[in-house]
This record gives sequence, structure tokens and C-alpha cells, in this order.
Amino acid sequence: MPGHGSGARLKNEPALAGHAAEAVRNAIAAKMAMLPDYLCKSLTWDQGAEMAQHAQLKIDTGLSIYFCDPRSPWQRGTDENTNGLLRH
Repeated sequence: MPGHGSGARLKNEPALAGHAAEAVRNAIAAKMAMLPDYLCKSLTWDQGAEMAQHAQLKIDTGLSIYFCDPRSPWQRGTDENTNGLLRH
């Protein structure tokens, strides 16, 4: 994103706050627009600052957005596997 990384980063600042949450929102919205409608009904995400703009993402895309519960590793397994596949 324009201006990202141009300022000094404060010590102990959240790594994915601000620009990163906006970048994640924009990236998800762009990728969802490329998928068939039957695949764009919901999104499940782990707890994280990168989804700080989830409300706007829901408005932009019409997705139902769900978050895994803290201390519930059985919910995160599929989420983390999918995230790893997307990164790959």
C-alpha cells in the first residue's frame, strides 16, 4: 500500500495494525471477487489484528465472518492449514 513502511515503527507496536489490516481487507475482497459465488458465503479466521477491519470486509463482500474461539485449537487446525496453503 502507498506509504506503508515509510515511517519509523514504534517498539512493541502491533505488527499488523493500521495499514496491514486495510491491506488484508483489500486483498481478501479482491480474491473473493474472483471466486464463484457458491464459494463466497463465509470466512473463518483465527484471532488476529489483521482482521481488525472485518466489519468493513463484511459490508464490502457480503461474507459472513466467523472467528475461532481463544484456547480452542481444534477450531484452528483447519484454519491454519488453509492459511498455509494460501501462503504457499
